[in-house]
Amino acid sequence: MQKALVWLRRDLRLYDHAALHHALKNSQQVWLTFIFDIDILEPLRTDNIKNQALSHDRRVDFIWQGLQQIDEALRKQGGGLIVQVGKPTECIPKIACELGVDCVYTNHDYEPSAISRDAAVQASLNKLNIHFESFKDQVIFEKKEILTNSNTVFSVFTPYKNNWLKTLQEKHIASYDCTPKKGQFAAIPKSLQSPLPSLESMGFCSTGIEAYLPPGSEGGQQFLEDFLHRIDQYQIGRDFPAIKGVSYLSTHLRFGMLSIRGLVREGHRRMLAGSMGATIWLSELIWRDFYFMILANHPRLSSGVAFKPDYDQIQWESGATAKKLFSAWCEGKTGYPLVDAAMHQLNQSGYMHNRLRMVVASFLTKDLGVDWRWGEAYFAKHLNDFELSSNNGGWQWASSSGCDAQPYFRIFNPITQSEKFDSEGKFIRRYLPQLEKLSKKSIHAPWEAGHIELEAASILLGRDYPLPIVNHDEARKKTLVRYSVVKKVNSETSEA
Repeated sequence: MQKALVWLRRDLRLYDHAALHHALKNSQQVWLTFIFDIDILEPLRTDNIKNQALSHDRRVDFIWQGLQQIDEALRKQGGGLIVQVGKPTECIPKIACELGVDCVYTNHDYEPSAISRDAAVQASLNKLNIHFESFKDQVIFEKKEILTNSNTVFSVFTPYKNNWLKTLQEKHIASYDCTPKKGQFAAIPKSLQSPLPSLESMGFCSTGIEAYLPPGSEGGQQFLEDFLHRIDQYQIGRDFPAIKGVSYLSTHLRFGMLSIRGLVREGHRRMLAGSMGATIWLSELIWRDFYFMILANHPRLSSGVAFKPDYDQIQWESGATAKKLFSAWCEGKTGYPLVDAAMHQLNQSGYMHNRLRMVVASFLTKDLGVDWRWGEAYFAKHLNDFELSSNNGGWQWASSSGCDAQPYFRIFNPITQSEKFDSEGKFIRRYLPQLEKLSKKSIHAPWEAGHIELEAASILLGRDYPLPIVNHDEARKKTLVRYSVVKKVNSETSEA
C-alpha cells in the first residue's frame, strides 16, 4: 500500500505500537491523527455548558499535553499530528479521503460504545474503498485467548492468572518496531494543517496536572525508571498510602503512554529472577487483563447491571437519605478520617491509592448502604486513570456483586483499616490538617478522643470535623440483613 493513516485513541505513544508498526511496515507514507470525540467531551462539560464556564478535567489536559509531545516528535521527522474535534465517525473517513490513504490502522478498543463506533467508521471507510485494520495492543491476552479446560471464560481470577502465566511466551510481549524510514512520516497537506486545538476552544481549562503527573511517554518513562528502583519492595509498601510504595503508572498506562508489553516484560523478567515485589506487581497487571476480558465477554456490565444478577435485588438506601450520605462521602465529610482523607486525595488530585479505593468503596456500599453504581460513576468522573473495565470490576468486587468478589459478609472496618495501614496517621494529617494535633491513637477515631485532647487540638467535633454519620457496628448488622435478599446471612462473618 502507498498511504496509511494511524488513528490514535488510548495508545498515545510512538514506540512499541501495534497499529503504527503495521502501518510503517506496509505503507510508504504514514500520517497519524487523534480526534477529540465530542460525544466524550460534552458529558464532561455538562455542569458548565449553561454558564459558559471552562470545565476542569485533568484527563483532557493530560491527553492534550501528551499529544503535543507526539506532534513535536513527528514534526522533527517531517510529519505532524492531525488533531480535530468532532465525531470520529465523521472525521476519520473525511481525513482518510482527503489524504487518499489505502488503509486506516488502529488498535482494538473493548468498550461496547467504542466497538459500535469502530464498526460505523469501518462501514464508512469500506464505502470509500479504504481498508480498516485493527490490532491488539492494550492488553497481553484478550477476549477468549485465555480459557478454562472446558473452553469457557474464566470468572475467578487465580485460575485465570495461573493459565495466563502458563500461556505467556516471549512473542506475546515482544516489542513492535516503530522506526520509520526517512521521510516515511509524511507532511500534512495544507488542507489539513491547523494548530492543535486549544483546551479553551474545547471548553476546558489548564489543570496543572503536569506538576505532579508529567504527561506523555516522557513522563511515563520517568515514572517507570523511578519505580524500577523500588519494585523489589512493592509487596511491602503497596498497602500504605503515606509512603511511596506503588508504581504510579496507572494513568500513563490508561492512555497508552506506556506499553503494557514493556511493563509485563519488566515484571515477568524480575519475577523469574526471584523478585517478590515484581511478582505481586505483575499480578496487578494480570488483574487488568482479567477485567478487560470480563467486559469483552460480558458487555452487559457497561449498562450498570451486576455480574451476579441476584445482587440487583438488593434494596439500597434511597431518596433524601441516600443523597445526604452520598454527598458526605463525596465531600470527605463522613467522620471517618481514613475515608475522608482518601476522598480529599481523589478530589484534589484525581488519584486515590489502591488500598483506599477498596476502603472507601466498602464504606459507601456496606456502611452507608448506597448503591455501588453511584460510587462507580463518581470515580469515573474524577479518576485520572479511569478505566471502564477495571472501575466496574473494582466496584463490583467491593460490593460483592461481581466476579470473584469479596464475600458479602466481609466488611472493611474503616477504623482498623486506618490503624493497620496508616498507623502513624501521616496520610490522614496530609489531607485533614485540622486533625494534625491529635495523637496517633485518636486520629483514627476522633470521637473516641478525650475532651482534654480535643480541646488541646482546637477541635470541636461537628464544627471542625464531622461526627461519624453512621455507627460502623450498627451499619454492619444492617448490611448483613440488606444482603440477605440474595443469600441467607452466613453464620461465618469476619472483619477486615
